[in-house]
Amino acid sequence: MGRVSPVAQRMALEHGLDIRQIVGSGPQGRVIRRDVEAFLASGAKPAAPSMPAVAPANPPAPSAPAPAPTAPAVTAPLSAGDTAVPTSKLRQAIARRLTESKQTVPHFYVTSDVAMEAAMAFRTQLNTALAGQGVKLSVNDLIVKAVALALRKFPNLNASFQGTQIVRHANINIGIAVSVEGGLLTIVVRNADTKGLGQISKETKEMATRARDGKVNPNDIDGATFTTSNLGMYDVDEFIAIINPPDAAILAIGSVRNTPVVNEAGEIVAGQRMRITISADHRASDGAEAAQFLQEVKALLQNPWALAA
Repeated sequence: MGRVSPVAQRMALEHGLDIRQIVGSGPQGRVIRRDVEAFLASGAKPAAPSMPAVAPANPPAPSAPAPAPTAPAVTAPLSAGDTAVPTSKLRQAIARRLTESKQTVPHFYVTSDVAMEAAMAFRTQLNTALAGQGVKLSVNDLIVKAVALALRKFPNLNASFQGTQIVRHANINIGIAVSVEGGLLTIVVRNADTKGLGQISKETKEMATRARDGKVNPNDIDGATFTTSNLGMYDVDEFIAIINPPDAAILAIGSVRNTPVVNEAGEIVAGQRMRITISADHRASDGAEAAQFLQEVKALLQNPWALAA
């Protein structure tokens, strides 16, 4: 055993700790007071003795299990010129929700490239045809409809894991992450699989405007069964997103980018590609199912005329 300061030794004895469990940060690995404090703050349990000296005549009834320990918060020291900015209620809610998601939901990730030439041409054609109606479809509108139609075939991804059961949702409500001042809100296109592209576009724009103006309606942000997060407008090639509980999955969407591709004849030609990554709850689904879901989304976007149905 390494060296131990007298204060650290006394604290370990007072708390029933085995000093050998504690990693020292002092000179030459010496265990000092802050090491014991950090060990206690981590929620680690003291090692049980190998054998009690005297067995109690009436052993106490077992107590309820203690809650799982959480990692202690790490506070950065402030230096001259630093500014501590209080977090908004929205940012605090995001922090709680996504910390819980990463700590309790076993995420896994699958990424795929989508050929977007047909989808981009299809969008241009529709926007030309709908110009007189004041409708302008975005790439995200096409993605929302493709995701919604694909989810019809993969109900485990339009679901919520609840202990001993997986709840497959009857409706397909697509959440869309929207950047607002101080954080993110998820607006919800309800029954997106049954709606036309024009209606999806109209609803999305109206809800996003209300969210950014601070006038969001409760129905705008409630009831998502699957979430999409698109950073394509920020020139992002790819990223992974954290699942938004109680959803079983979220789709992260990158930019449509011009890139050289090899065609079927083996020739290098100009192409348009978009990278998408699904984060899924391994309790509700698995890698093969998530990959098949991405294949279905790709097929719809690469043959986009089915999206107009």
